[in-house]
Amino acid sequence: MKEVCFAVFLLSMGIACGIVGLPNVGKSTLFNALTSNEADASNYPFCTIDPNIGMVNVPDPRLRNLAQKYKTDREVPATVEFVDIAGLVKGASQGEGLGNQFLGNIRACDAIAHVVRCFADENVVHVHGDVNPIHDIEIIETELLLKDLESVDKKVETLGKKLRANDKDAKEEAAIIEQLKVHLDDGKPARTFDRDDKSGPVIKSLQLLTDKPVMYIANTNEDGVKNGNQYVDAVKKRAADEGAIVVSICAKIESEIALLDEDDRALFLADLDMGEPGLDRVIREAYKILGLITYFTAGVKETRAWTVRKNSTAPQAAGVIHTDFEKGFIRAEVMLYADWERLGSEQAVKDAGLYKIQGKEYIVEDGDVMYFRFNV
Repeated sequence: MKEVCFAVFLLSMGIACGIVGLPNVGKSTLFNALTSNEADASNYPFCTIDPNIGMVNVPDPRLRNLAQKYKTDREVPATVEFVDIAGLVKGASQGEGLGNQFLGNIRACDAIAHVVRCFADENVVHVHGDVNPIHDIEIIETELLLKDLESVDKKVETLGKKLRANDKDAKEEAAIIEQLKVHLDDGKPARTFDRDDKSGPVIKSLQLLTDKPVMYIANTNEDGVKNGNQYVDAVKKRAADEGAIVVSICAKIESEIALLDEDDRALFLADLDMGEPGLDRVIREAYKILGLITYFTAGVKETRAWTVRKNSTAPQAAGVIHTDFEKGFIRAEVMLYADWERLGSEQAVKDAGLYKIQGKEYIVEDGDVMYFRFNV
């Protein structure tokens, strides 16, 4: 039996956050800033037809600190996938504005970053003629709700034969779906529907658009980022009512920051009295609502941030590196990043008795520094 530790391969997580909103609210400008790509961001509706996809590095100072301490040759950050989806319009659920295609693109994503215009500028066209972020949010939410109601109705139809046969499980499933339909009819998204061990899997199987976690990105101007405004305040109130996150940015400024080198970026941020680019928080919050956490491997050759789903076991985390690591998992050697930072070195963590040997049942924590032993 051969024992091996360390990491050499990365398997894609296949987890994406879709950027949605009405046409011309700054989605493509935001996407370009996030990815430094050149998606068309012209000042007219429907400038995005096919979705643009980009992998974005997750800003994490812990990675840099580990890499510097271990004097590593290479550092590799965690990434998150963003998808720039074309603007939705009223009637999208009935196919307006290529709505079926765009709603399908949203369905393929795991979470939603909803960009809302929170600035007034007569030189930038608004698809409805005036700036009203709550109205804009309600248009998108209504279209998603209507599509979800369509999905619920189709599910009820498929259960019909089983119900006529007096199938007990089908009756229970239909009762759950009926309660959900009432909830959706009241204009409430599926993600706010209370669920238990029985109803949870039923609702998840429907893959509803409004069941996806959401963050609101309030696209405002420079003053709005610093001091807020009535539009940003309205979005924050709406988000608080549904337990969602709001990140205020100025997409135009962020696109300028993204093109600067590190030194010029620091000066520009200082002039704007910003501790970090607003995009850094957008990325971190997207990573969070996707249910992702980071663990690290660290050494002279490479220090890397690895992405796993929250509540993953140690073998599952090893499997992100390579499937052989999960199949042949023996144990994981684990130290908490916080202990490492506080004590100053891996050896100091060991000396303090905080370097742990964990088995197959161990649940990975965000910030774990891990080494895997496995047999091949």
